[in-house]
Amino acid sequence: MRIRATVAALTGALALSALVVPSAATAADAHHSALSDVVRAAHAASGAKTGARSVGAAEAAETAPLDLTFSKLSVNGGKPIVVGTTNTVTVPTTFTVTHAADVDIFADDFELDVELYRGSFDDPTNILFGDVAPTCKTVSSTVATCKGQIDVWPQIDFIGNADATTWKAVGFAADFNGQDPSDPDFDPTQIQFAEQDGLGTTKLQRYSKLTVNAAPEPVKKGRTITVTGKLTRANWDDFAYHGYTVQPVKLQFRKKTSTAYTTVKTIKSSSTGALKTTVTASVDGYWRYSFAGTSTTPAVTTTGDYVDVQ
Repeated sequence: MRIRATVAALTGALALSALVVPSAATAADAHHSALSDVVRAAHAASGAKTGARSVGAAEAAETAPLDLTFSKLSVNGGKPIVVGTTNTVTVPTTFTVTHAADVDIFADDFELDVELYRGSFDDPTNILFGDVAPTCKTVSSTVATCKGQIDVWPQIDFIGNADATTWKAVGFAADFNGQDPSDPDFDPTQIQFAEQDGLGTTKLQRYSKLTVNAAPEPVKKGRTITVTGKLTRANWDDFAYHGYTVQPVKLQFRKKTSTAYTTVKTIKSSSTGALKTTVTASVDGYWRYSFAGTSTTPAVTTTGDYVDVQ
């Protein structure tokens, strides 16, 4: 996973602690202000819950509560986040924040965001966050609507195939009230902090691929058409595509003069994900395979492969 520079409490004082950051992720992490890391560590040091980025530490002063709550969260429009093996996937988030009238969420030293985690709230197994801070728009003196994003770097963020599961959302906000984390006299007790778990859930799925080839082309009427293909999906253990085995896949056909496909039969993928079946040639048309998907893998359908029947 991506890990950023954070702050830990050492002998009762806060000091920057550079953690291991993969070089490929450094640029991506630069966007995210160190302020959020500072307040997380300060809050964690107090022994309070800090959600997806809790940091164990020695004794330290507590941050003050911030009168702010999150609601109406949507991640990727309610659709699963589908990720392959190499490309970074960015999905939108939208949410509403309600705050006290004296809380200025647009201040330069105010931070808020929504992030995803899996595992327990106190000890998450993995986390996902956005590469760009959210933007908010005032609705009233106490309400704002915000748009953010979650960025998924598969070869950096993922631990393995176990990440294809349901993730939970947590929101956090911090008002630094003029405190400068780089100042030796930085006082975390002046920081106001809010964190809210249970905002919702979203699923991560492993990108799937499906191929089809109907042959021979052309073919005489009454002869056999062999339809082959392969069902594969992203493997986040080795970041390659492997066959999705023993899965039901529909063979569908559309006449040349029609716009609708009908299911001819359902077959199962082999131990390598391969697909193969035969049909009798009758009329010109298009053959395709269609996979309905599973909880960890999205549905996928090939384009039609045209066969001229003579």
